[in-house]
Amino acid sequence: GAGGPAGGDMEATGKAGFVLGNLAEVVERVLGFLPTKALLRAACVCRLWRECARRTLRAQQRVAWVSALEAGPADSHALVRALARELEKVQVLPQTVLYIADAETFSGHEECHEQKKARKRNSKETATALEKLLPKRCQVLGLVTPGVVVTPMGSSSNQPQEIEEGEAGFALLFPKIDGVKIHTFHFSKDSKNRVFDESKFAEAGLKNNPDLRVVLLFGYNSWKSGATRFLHQIVNPLNEKSIILAGGQVESFTSLTSENNNAQPGDACGVVGLAFSGPQIQSATILLDQDVADERTAEAAMQRLKAANIPEHNTIGFMFACVGRGYRHYKTKRNMEADAFRKFFPNVPLFGFFGHGEIGCDRIVTGNFVLRECNDIKDDLLHGYTTVMTLIHLGSTK
Repeated sequence: GAGGPAGGDMEATGKAGFVLGNLAEVVERVLGFLPTKALLRAACVCRLWRECARRTLRAQQRVAWVSALEAGPADSHALVRALARELEKVQVLPQTVLYIADAETFSGHEECHEQKKARKRNSKETATALEKLLPKRCQVLGLVTPGVVVTPMGSSSNQPQEIEEGEAGFALLFPKIDGVKIHTFHFSKDSKNRVFDESKFAEAGLKNNPDLRVVLLFGYNSWKSGATRFLHQIVNPLNEKSIILAGGQVESFTSLTSENNNAQPGDACGVVGLAFSGPQIQSATILLDQDVADERTAEAAMQRLKAANIPEHNTIGFMFACVGRGYRHYKTKRNMEADAFRKFFPNVPLFGFFGHGEIGCDRIVTGNFVLRECNDIKDDLLHGYTTVMTLIHLGSTK
């Protein structure tokens, strides 16, 4: 062409520009490679890009997660740094986030007055820093526990780690998923009323909700007088055969953002949680009691969970263990339960904590069929020195 190579370049650039300005399927392919933050910036370019970006985002329905496994400089928690770094790379727009971090380093050690110079990390500041990184409209539930169970980033088949001391945490990022509704709830014990007002269950979508499948429940300040009784008032009405209930007692909750959740006075006790609703959700849970104390019995328990036949793609595992378990319980053998889980579920990421009491039982629900029918005696759901293992399948992804 006239003018030599430069003219050809101009022509090629013009063609590329035309394609990227007019051909939706090409734009969509290109945008599909971008992390979400870059995608949101690209959506501002023009109407075509905005439409394509919106379709691309809607297609990103896999749960992502950010793990923090090693301590860094003392000025911020490892989870804050990991989230700041990884949110630039993830391909999901979080709508609900569950984060869990270890109590020891999240809230800082209690120092005696002489050592005030060793700056105590404030859990409120850390929580605010985490919330600031996430989208404004995202609902966030943040818990602090004595220990953390986390699958390292990169692949869902990575070996999950039980971290009983040291700095650690994770954030599970749930996008908007077709046919799945996830919402947070919070009930705190009212000092005036001894009886819990059950109309609050309906408001929280925990009653008269035929699509309710799984409730993850976390009690806080469980050492308070009346806390156990209050927990029973919440757990008993939810103890239905068609609902999977799992969770435990945490040190504290540090974040709960969504319109209806107000911060409570620090000395209250209560329950926070996540409810998963939707016909495509499948779930199962088992309880490893005190007799499960070696590799053989731990693997036998995982076999029970495997027998539920929950599809393993687009599924998350949760492990809620007692602080008295872990390597002390298994006679110095570390990571025993997470290893047993990985053996039977090679591609399901596992998350959870070591806490001050566990909530759950053996319950395997498929459709309306319950593996173990209980003869109208309610299952006992509150335990100590046990581990609750739960699978939640969020439906088949395209």
